[in-house]
Formats: sequence, structure tokens, C-alpha cells
Amino acid sequence: MATGNTREKYLQQITSYYWENGYNPDSAQMERLAHFAKLVVEKNEVVNLISRKDVDSIIENHIFITSYIAKYVPEKCTNFLDIGTGGGFPGIPLAIMRPDLRGVLIDSTGKKIAAVEEFIEKLMLNNIRAENGRVEDPEFIAKYKNSFDLVVSRATEPLIILLRYALPLIKDKGHLMVLKGGDLTEEFQKAETKYKPRIKKSTIYDLHYKPTNLRNVKEKKLVHLEIEK
Repeated sequence: MATGNTREKYLQQITSYYWENGYNPDSAQMERLAHFAKLVVEKNEVVNLISRKDVDSIIENHIFITSYIAKYVPEKCTNFLDIGTGGGFPGIPLAIMRPDLRGVLIDSTGKKIAAVEEFIEKLMLNNIRAENGRVEDPEFIAKYKNSFDLVVSRATEPLIILLRYALPLIKDKGHLMVLKGGDLTEEFQKAETKYKPRIKKSTIYDLHYKPTNLRNVKEKKLVHLEIEK
């Protein structure tokens, strides 16, 4: 069970990652991220939100990397959808780092969404809400058609599937940003072949960072597709 001392340790770790990578972090945001880490570790005892072997490295592998992508999100974005949020990644860290954004976090597993709703309440995040369901369901599409200018996800599905999910839900133009790992060449080519007219620009960012992933040996990547209906 995480303790108050654990939260302090998480705060030191997340703040250190930001300092080491050239950012002057906002202390209130760092406090919230540390609190979120503590909540996830505690809830993970009863609901499988992250791998057990990942608990000790929750800050690097979950909190930091999903909050770090906020710097790549275009300033003009206002409404986002997090597909397959699981334990709230990347939606909750993104909402903490970009409080100007409003978002919907969706997952098909009821226990995970119940945990995410609890996290949102305890973190006092008024800019996001969680929904239990599937993004491809007609009811969800009818409710949120043309609603988002940003869709995010964390390695939940192949890009070709995420594009299919995203297109009915974005406004006329939007951004799909996906955290992925490994060699994306084939996956990227499949998505581009099927949706070439819809993809206006594509960028893959190598997410290298100090001190533990200097040359991106961990192959952490952010795929950014600018898309149009």
C-alpha cells in the first residue's frame, strides 16, 4: 500500500524528470501527478491497471511519459478523446498538464472506468469525465459525432483501427496522437495506404529523455497524424 512517504518520493521523481529534461515544472501539476501515481498503485492492489512488475517504475513508464506528450499537443486543441484509457493513461496526465483542454476518457472495462472516475474525483479534475463503453458503438458515435479536435491513445490498437474510430468523432479537422513502441514501419504503411486522403501530415517523435532513455533505447514513440474527414 502506498503511503504519504511514497507520494513524496513520487513527487521528487516526477519533478526530477522534468528538471533534467529542461523544463521548469509547475509545482501544483507535479503534486497532482504524484498524487495520481499513488492512487494508481493503491488501486492496482484490487484492479489490474498496470503490470505488477511496473509498479516500481510507475513514474517513468506511466506518469512521466504520458504527461510529457502534452508538450506536443497543438495549442489550438480544445476537446480530446482518450480511447482505451485503462487506468487513466494518457487522459489524466494530459488533463493535469493542459487544464485548458476538456476530455472524455473511454474504456470498455467497467472496473477500470470506476477506478478512473474515483481518480478524477480525488484529483478534483473538472475538465474530464470517464465513460464505460466502446468508441465504435453507434450510441457513442451518435453522442460525440464531430466533437473532438484531438484523439489520444496509448498502444491500444493498430493505427489503422484508431483512424477508423477517430474519423467519425473528430471535427472537420483534428489530430490523432498515439503512444507506441518498437518498429512502426509496417503499421504506419497500412494506415497510410487505407487513409491517405484523410492524413494531411504525419510525424513520428522519438521520445528520448534524460537520464534513463537518452538515445531512446526503450523505443518510446509518439505518432502524430493530422487528419481531415
